[in-house]
Amino acid sequence: MATIEKFEDVEAWQKARELTRAVYKTTSGSAFARDFSLRDQIRRASVSVMSNIAEGFDRRGNREFVQFLSIAKGSVAEVQAQLYVALDAGYLQQEAFDYLYGLARDTGRLIGGFIRYLTNATQQATKPRK
Repeated sequence: MATIEKFEDVEAWQKARELTRAVYKTTSGSAFARDFSLRDQIRRASVSVMSNIAEGFDRRGNREFVQFLSIAKGSVAEVQAQLYVALDAGYLQQEAFDYLYGLARDTGRLIGGFIRYLTNATQQATKPRK
């Protein structure tokens, strides 16, 4: 695995950035843009994913980083739930919903994999040597 030197190197952050960009683009037009509450909430949730990955990375400790990644993963679920609200309200067509939901799912999977990696690395580092 390549060394990650800055949060921008984290694949999950890169995917979260893609998700956020897509959310902003989608929520900028049509009726979605006029539902200020939902628009702002889904935008904040997507930004929260990126922000928590970045903030956790800068803590420089795996345990704290995992906590921030867990919060980011929760924000991914929040985006997914809000996508259902947008679909049900008629703000999204099924194709747009599927695309955004897929980006969110992929982002969550990357975060989950990174959490497992960091958790295993922490456990290996704290195991007593025989």
